[in-house]
Amino acid sequence: MRAIHVLLAATALIAAPAAAAPDYQAAIKADYDQSLGKLFVWFHQNPELSFKEVNTAARMAKELRAVPGMVVTEKVGGTGVVGVLANGSGPTVMLRADMDGLPILENSGVPYPSRARQVGIDGVDSPVMHACGHDTHITAMVATARRLAAMKDRWHGTVVFVVQPAEERVGGADAMVKDGLYTRFPKPEYALAFHVTSGLASGKVSASEGIQYSSADSVDITVRGVGTHGASPNQGKDPVYIGSQIVIALQGLISRERPPLKPGVITVGSFHAGQKHNIISDEAKLQITVRANDEQTRAELLAGIKRIAENVGRMNGLPEDRLPIVRNSEGTPTTINDGALARRLNATLTRELGAAAVEPFVQEGMGAEDFAYFVQPESGVKGYYFAVGGTPQAVIDAAARGGPPIPPHHSPVFWVDPEPAIVTGATAMTAAVIDLLGPSS
Repeated sequence: MRAIHVLLAATALIAAPAAAAPDYQAAIKADYDQSLGKLFVWFHQNPELSFKEVNTAARMAKELRAVPGMVVTEKVGGTGVVGVLANGSGPTVMLRADMDGLPILENSGVPYPSRARQVGIDGVDSPVMHACGHDTHITAMVATARRLAAMKDRWHGTVVFVVQPAEERVGGADAMVKDGLYTRFPKPEYALAFHVTSGLASGKVSASEGIQYSSADSVDITVRGVGTHGASPNQGKDPVYIGSQIVIALQGLISRERPPLKPGVITVGSFHAGQKHNIISDEAKLQITVRANDEQTRAELLAGIKRIAENVGRMNGLPEDRLPIVRNSEGTPTTINDGALARRLNATLTRELGAAAVEPFVQEGMGAEDFAYFVQPESGVKGYYFAVGGTPQAVIDAAARGGPPIPPHHSPVFWVDPEPAIVTGATAMTAAVIDLLGPSS
């Protein structure tokens, strides 16, 4: 890892956009050098788990209150923070940054690792790490707020800054909406957010004109068997055997019931049962993640999981009152950018950052985002979500030649180069707000 960070320092110039930067980018960079870099390190070293982001929220509230004209409200949807910056009449734009970390022990090799531990809402004590880059998101939000407050001659309207909890549990956005985000505060015409990604080169941005992220649902299946001695399996109902059949049968939903060009994923990430070699337990628990790119497919997969689990139970002779229990515990819809808004802001970023900095969007996996709750069709809020590069091009090139792999999200070795990610993200957000709230908007 140390070699990677030496390479990172040696290639810092690669992070800068090739085209002439907007005039406010230099001010954002200076702000990073003076204070934002230290703020980022504080966030990185003090991560907190979903819905437990008390200190992170307090620090964000403090930073936003220091912005002239900002009105800040805490404890929205749990630990969420909302800042409102008004500047005369005009539309309202919402900027969102998520702030939670993950239960992972950091081994990234950065000189400022997290050694934090915390008991999550599930009661489990675990190490905590910003293994998905949310520390860059909230730091960039502070940078954007400071810059917009200093540039009120260039825009008119209202900017709502939403510091969201629990994105990793895909619950924080929904909680904030249910707690009156769009009734207690100015309702936006537009909602914007970005995510740093290690798979995209520093200084680059990328956004879809349609689907940006897949849906994600967490499904728990409890298989209720009949316990017995392992030497006499005929005297019970083995939940491990039944659960194993469910695992295999679920893949038929993808390979035999879905159209080949309509993507879907069902992954059984956890299967727990029993405590001893020679005891057939009376229960097995499966934890499943489900992904889709449209709501119809999502509904069909969720219904299919329930159908398969219950009928496998019937096939194995379980009575109706002992069939597997299927429960959907967490979920978020697909995140889809408004087409017209995405075309407009992609053009804005191309103009402001340079054509070389704007990469065509390619959906390479089925990651999900609960930003979708802010921009559901019935809300009337138009959404724009974009990616910001987090890894120097030299590191990406070295990985392509067989060198150290690009650090993956949600892993102990995850890291991004914070300065270009924060500066690029804040510059892009500032450019988007000025375009939407500027004199010609």
